[in-house]
Amino acid sequence: MKRLLLITGSPGVGKTTVLTKIVNILKERGCLVGGMLSREVREDGRRVGFEILDISSLKRGWLAQVDQSSGPKVGKYRVNLADFETIGVKAISDSIENCDLVAIDEIGPMELFSEKFRDAVNAAIQSQKSVVAVVHWKAQDRLINKVKARKDAEILEVTTENREKLAETTASKLTL
Repeated sequence: MKRLLLITGSPGVGKTTVLTKIVNILKERGCLVGGMLSREVREDGRRVGFEILDISSLKRGWLAQVDQSSGPKVGKYRVNLADFETIGVKAISDSIENCDLVAIDEIGPMELFSEKFRDAVNAAIQSQKSVVAVVHWKAQDRLINKVKARKDAEILEVTTENREKLAETTASKLTL
């Protein structure tokens, strides 16, 4: 059994959906799950940004938006480091202390602008907690490479063929 389960796959294949299902399955089984989820926000069918959700407290904030005037730029989005660190990073840190499982969505280009995020991810992977994280499919970064190379990590690729069953099979791999 691997302690770090890393979900990857091409854009739009359903990585966040799989992670959300894993979180819900484990909560139904009585597991204390914490961490953060990212969700796209659409207005009139157009993606305008990404929201972050603290799984435990249900606090929400912005990870990135198209109409934000400041912050690091990734494509057409600007990262909201203030919301991300006070909600998302805090959710990861709190879950290391208080939960059985740490969920991280995602370790990717937007999130990696935050040194506090990098520190929280390092703390999670060095803890003895189980971690399920979405890892950007092609981002090259020292932290991503380090996480993927760990002996206690397993990389799970979401595809259109396996995405319906992957959440259940992944949840069953975790011994909490």
